[in-house]
Amino acid sequence: MTKRVLIALTSHDDLGGVERTGYYVPEAAHPWEIFHKAGFDVDVASVRGGEPPRDGYDPGDPAQAAFVASPEQRDTARLADVDASRYDAVLYAGGHGTMWDFPDDPDVQRVGREVYERGGVVAAVCHGPSALVNLTLSDGSHLVAGKRVAAFTNAEEELRGVTGVVPFLLADALVARGATHEPGDNWQPQVVVDGRLATGQNPASAAPLAEQVVELLAERRA
Repeated sequence: MTKRVLIALTSHDDLGGVERTGYYVPEAAHPWEIFHKAGFDVDVASVRGGEPPRDGYDPGDPAQAAFVASPEQRDTARLADVDASRYDAVLYAGGHGTMWDFPDDPDVQRVGREVYERGGVVAAVCHGPSALVNLTLSDGSHLVAGKRVAAFTNAEEELRGVTGVVPFLLADALVARGATHEPGDNWQPQVVVDGRLATGQNPASAAPLAEQVVELLAERRA
């Protein structure tokens, strides 16, 4: 049976009044390309649906150009309308916008919870793990509690120059939920897999994270 993956995107476009933001295009586009090459069905959704705000877009990258031009990016489904039972994995792509709308959105949490509790894979990259900060399972425990994770680091946030702009520091918030944060070198690929939770640190981690998701789903292939 063909595996189906959902890529979840932010709908928030304001980086604390400093600049425009959104989802970080390569963090969605490169996994999208890898999932398609693996033969998966791939859907794209965002918090509010429609065409989501973009950041970090490089039109010279064929994968990014193809993703941005795709019908599923131009008119994403609303996460509230997503039937999570259809998916074997969900990938929360990053971008600073996620820091504002992912943590407290009930459908961001619902989709991840339902995919995970049905035995699926939950993945997130860069600021995408903001979706995991308040994601609890049916028993009330945090999904990340006791798990090893990667996410955008405090050092990278400082280098980006927005430590005082973002609503919280992502790595610290995950640790506060019981996770063990495993940082790699600044801007270098860092992927951590703990069971069916796969996380990546930064944009450079998006493609290797997607490859890990492909491997995890291959292990679950009937």
